[in-house]
Amino acid sequence: MQIKSFQDLVKNVQSIEKKSKIAVVAAHDKHTLESVIKAKKENLIIPLLIGNEERIVEILTMLGESAADYKIVPAMDVDECLDIAVKMVHESIADVLMKGKLETATMMKAILKKENDLKKGGTISVVGFCETEKYHKLLAISDVAVNIYPDLERKKDILLNGVYVLNTMGVEKPKVAVLAPVENINPKMPETVDANSLKQMNQDGEIHGCIIEGPISFDLATSKEAAEIKEYESPVSGDVDLLLMPDLVSANVLIKCLTGFAGAQTAGLLVGAKIPVIVTSRSAQASDKYYSIVLAAYVAQGY
Repeated sequence: MQIKSFQDLVKNVQSIEKKSKIAVVAAHDKHTLESVIKAKKENLIIPLLIGNEERIVEILTMLGESAADYKIVPAMDVDECLDIAVKMVHESIADVLMKGKLETATMMKAILKKENDLKKGGTISVVGFCETEKYHKLLAISDVAVNIYPDLERKKDILLNGVYVLNTMGVEKPKVAVLAPVENINPKMPETVDANSLKQMNQDGEIHGCIIEGPISFDLATSKEAAEIKEYESPVSGDVDLLLMPDLVSANVLIKCLTGFAGAQTAGLLVGAKIPVIVTSRSAQASDKYYSIVLAAYVAQGY
């Protein structure tokens, strides 16, 4: 079954018998705990709360929860929180890691640290998902958090990471749009050259299991009407599953425009580590963190 909305995702995770255990790093954060509580109450996950025990208990009580219903692992500071989380991963206690009250850069440093042995191999990237009334299914966007100006090889890895996540969500052959301002190859626009190279790799069988179009603009990728007006023909137009962004700046701007102006609901997942990792911004809405938890819990089943 292909998952086309966040509610589809919720129903699927609820039906899974063995729930994913999510280790929340520095869990003493109100917004994070709100999303964790909601996911626990809806029978989606088993939370493991690592952090300042006194503060965690205080927040749980404030939110109407009994601390006795949660597994709390005390830690003195962020470094100890991370050490405990890494140990949980290696001992197969945790299926997913989630960032709480700490900087994303600090979390990433721990994931990338060689001694922690958390990298799966290849490029680590974040796949974001948006749900908006303007589009007929969940739309994946990558990379939205890690790779600033990826070269061609990194773009290939980021693309494959996104395809992998979409495969786990029932999209057998994802349609990928490698975005650029124009559809023509222009040497002065490196993103158009990279897009054409990725499309060629797809046609030559070097990248398989998906359909790649590029270079292609956002409007032609997401709107059949725009493609018809411009007489642009592609199986990706108006039915794209994954937008591969040229750089982190454009990805960040797009996500914030979709949420701020289009009212999109979002979720995000870091892939390329040995387990799924949730690294949503500390300022993110509880709903965004909640849907990220649901996404991670689902993907973790086949990770």
